Amino acid sequence: MSTIPSAIYLDHAATTPVRPEVAEAMSALLAEDFGNPSSGHAWGRRARGRLEAARASVAASLGVTSDRVLFTRGGTESDNLAVLGRIRHDLAAGITPHVVTSAVEHPAVLEAAERAVQEGGRHTVIGFRGGAFDLDALERTLRHDRPGLVSCMWVNNETGLVLPMVEIAALCRRYGAALHSDAVQAVGKLPVDWAEAPTDLFTITGHKIYGPKGTGALIARDFGALRPLHFGGGQERGLRPGTEDVAGASGLAEAVRLAVAEASAESARLEALRDAVESGLLARIPGARVNAESLPRAPHILSLGIPRADSDTLLAALDASGIAASGGSACASGSSGPTRTLAALYPGDTAAALRLSFGRLNRSRDAGQIVRAVTEAVERTRDLVPS
Repeated sequence: MSTIPSAIYLDHAATTPVRPEVAEAMSALLAEDFGNPSSGHAWGRRARGRLEAARASVAASLGVTSDRVLFTRGGTESDNLAVLGRIRHDLAAGITPHVVTSAVEHPAVLEAAERAVQEGGRHTVIGFRGGAFDLDALERTLRHDRPGLVSCMWVNNETGLVLPMVEIAALCRRYGAALHSDAVQAVGKLPVDWAEAPTDLFTITGHKIYGPKGTGALIARDFGALRPLHFGGGQERGLRPGTEDVAGASGLAEAVRLAVAEASAESARLEALRDAVESGLLARIPGARVNAESLPRAPHILSLGIPRADSDTLLAALDASGIAASGGSACASGSSGPTRTLAALYPGDTAAALRLSFGRLNRSRDAGQIVRAVTEAVERTRDLVPS
């Protein structure tokens, strides 16, 4: 097996390594509790017990009851189920579906919401005004159009922008709209509190919090307002049929437990590291800006706009110097031009995007090396913009 050359990993918003505690929780189940949770014999009952213990653990960590936790194969599936599941519910009930999203949602939400249009419904996108999420536009849409579902991510995966979930939730309650939030970048970084910002559905995933890839959950107040995307079994309330991944659910549960328990200390540590890197880079790179600088941001993401530079060229130079970073969302890798998020925040802007996302693999002593490596990469590649 070849050794990965990157000396400093700064792409935790794309994915994280599995924690030893999580791997240990999963390995015992893979070796011993291999039964099908739907089987009635002893092996099946034992697997069912492990699955429900994992569900109860996720619920306890997030402050909800077990009946509100539905296991999925990750954040994209959970987002799809929340949005498409609601669209299909409304269509079955003879209701014209209307989904409202922010302009900075993950493609798993935005592309699912477009299905409402294809089915004869509506998709309204709420943008930003003066750099901030336009709550007035959201209220006008809620008051005049009475949409069935609003979907706004808790933390934007490209910039770290924290959307005003308390205010969004209050508006949705006032006008009777269900609220979904993609919270995959918020869990373990910010308090995700249903009492303060009571969403009706929210999405979590394992691989953003040092859990296994291919594991996630949709947390919901009322699963009756959703319809399935897959068919062929009654597992997970019939909304996610197929034999459950007991080991994956257990790994997710342990990852969520650790992330929530350590969130306060880890967030403070990451914020200090991010701020040190941010101030160093702004001092050394002429014209650089911090994307969403004036808005609330999560502590683990630093998104920079660098004029007279090309993201792909810059990232290649960083990779060669041992720095793993990204231009934005890993799900949009390979696309040209500004992402939807940056286009919403900075219309017409052509600055190269650089996202540095920090995590457990980074230490405060890394700040100086990161600043030097990024500064040198910008100096080497600036103005080498492909025609």
